Amino acid sequence: QVQLVESGGGLVQAGGSLKLSCVASGRTFAGHTVGWFRQLSGKERGFVAAIDWSGGSTYLADSVKGRFTISRDTAKNTVYLQMNSLKPEDTAGYYCAARQGRGLAANPQLYNYWGQGTQVTVSS
Repeated sequence: QVQLVESGGGLVQAGGSLKLSCVASGRTFAGHTVGWFRQLSGKERGFVAAIDWSGGSTYLADSVKGRFTISRDTAKNTVYLQMNSLKPEDTAGYYCAARQGRGLAANPQLYNYWGQGTQVTVSS
């Protein structure tokens, strides 16, 4: 069982930056793919980014390419989402998720473990 805890959300002005963190407890991320998703109230959870823990390859949604970066720190068992040039439309709850295996999946249904989420609000 993998427990995920996100942190780093907050309120930021448009054009600003935030860095989200996702820490795993209970076991390491080894052998997993870790993804970030976001969700507005009443809407479906949408894919943001994913990283293969073992090889470090990444996959980003078109809407965030060039602005967001996903990375990992194997020593800290932590995945990061660096968000730059934030826009009001980036406002959402951001969720970290993990799935066993090496596949950079964008489908949230393929992820087995989820954190509680952290809120990101971008003001105009």
